[in-house]
Amino acid sequence: MRALEVLEPGTFALVQDLGRPGYAHLGVPPSGALDLGALRLANRLAGNPESAAGIESMLGGLSVRATASCTAAVTGPSVGVRVEGRDVGSHAPLPLRAGQTLTIGVPASGLRCYLAVSGGIAAPAALGSRSRDVLSGIGPEPLARGTILPLGDAVGIPSGADVVAPRVPPPELVVPLTLGPRDDWLADPAALSAWWTVTAESNRVGLRLDGPSLRRAPAYAEAELPSEGVVTGAVQVPPSGLPVIFLADHPTTGGYPVAAVVRRSALDALAQARPGTRLRLRPT
Repeated sequence: MRALEVLEPGTFALVQDLGRPGYAHLGVPPSGALDLGALRLANRLAGNPESAAGIESMLGGLSVRATASCTAAVTGPSVGVRVEGRDVGSHAPLPLRAGQTLTIGVPASGLRCYLAVSGGIAAPAALGSRSRDVLSGIGPEPLARGTILPLGDAVGIPSGADVVAPRVPPPELVVPLTLGPRDDWLADPAALSAWWTVTAESNRVGLRLDGPSLRRAPAYAEAELPSEGVVTGAVQVPPSGLPVIFLADHPTTGGYPVAAVVRRSALDALAQARPGTRLRLRPT
């Protein structure tokens, strides 16, 4: 059987694909890889359709053994990759023979690396996706030592390039967003554009930010908002006044005002924002 055996899962490793959009009416978030661009690139390098499932590894440390010949690729931030203890680099197709071990190091910056293998991870799908949703518990369990991940049949040809330069996540981010629908609940919506710091309480559900507490407009100081639908990238402002940016595993409804929504183009960068990263929200 074509498979990967997990020798070490690292800090936190999950099976992810492009997600399961379209089920918000059932209370199921879209989930999927937080850095979609990195997973798509890894799949192209390994010869897979971009939609194939791979492994999202937070802060590296993942080590897997191939049970059959395959092609692997690691993307995301720049990170050390070893095959049988030999440095091979990231962002390139990596041929593996049966029994060989691939290990992902700890990236110097950024947060999440992606491992794709020819044929894709063929774990059982739930609602049309193999993604793990940490909020609802849908999808394959988080990887553990000894987990066996079946692989699908390799159908494509690995497609490398002379140079695929890894992105270097910056220590500061400027995040474009669109105001609304509830920016009128803030005394000063322009205050969103302050500098914020990503906190250690952040996860796949959302980035929690620390900074100047946002005040409500006097007309809404004691108001309650009925639960409304929320989307990936929604900037929700709870009573603390400290914003939360919802990521892929966010709840599908929320009762706190959503003052703005982050542009889709900025979400991949937020996936790589470590605790301590400074970011500025830029209303457009």
